[in-house]
Amino acid sequence: MNIPFLGNWRKKRDPAGGAEAFPEGGNDHEGVAGLLSECELLRSQAHRAGIELDDTVASLEALDQLLPRWRDDEESLTWLGNDAGLYLGTVIVRTVPGAVWEVWRDGRPVVRLASGREIDVVVSGHEWAASGVPELSQLYAEVAES
Repeated sequence: MNIPFLGNWRKKRDPAGGAEAFPEGGNDHEGVAGLLSECELLRSQAHRAGIELDDTVASLEALDQLLPRWRDDEESLTWLGNDAGLYLGTVIVRTVPGAVWEVWRDGRPVVRLASGREIDVVVSGHEWAASGVPELSQLYAEVAES
């Protein structure tokens, strides 16, 4: 996934193959988190279904219960998968101690846990949007335990 507006933030490659999400000397984790948490299509779908996306585990559980009406529309499926992954990452970053966003050199946002483990949440979001498995709340539980 290429996110052009993050291009200037991907300055320095690290040994793990990622890239810093901030310019040298910068520390704008909240700015990156804000940009990646927008998830406009997912928020719109959730709102129409009466679900409030409040960056909690409960909202992930509610999303898992949505009827997957988007699966017949390939374009919506792609965007919704991106949004679902970014929203999962948003919940992880905001609720799991030490979790932060990192943007790889190729533009993919991943979540890095305090342990150093990286989670490609966008791939997980696409899998959820396409098949519902694994559930977003299940993925969160696995990450929160590690």
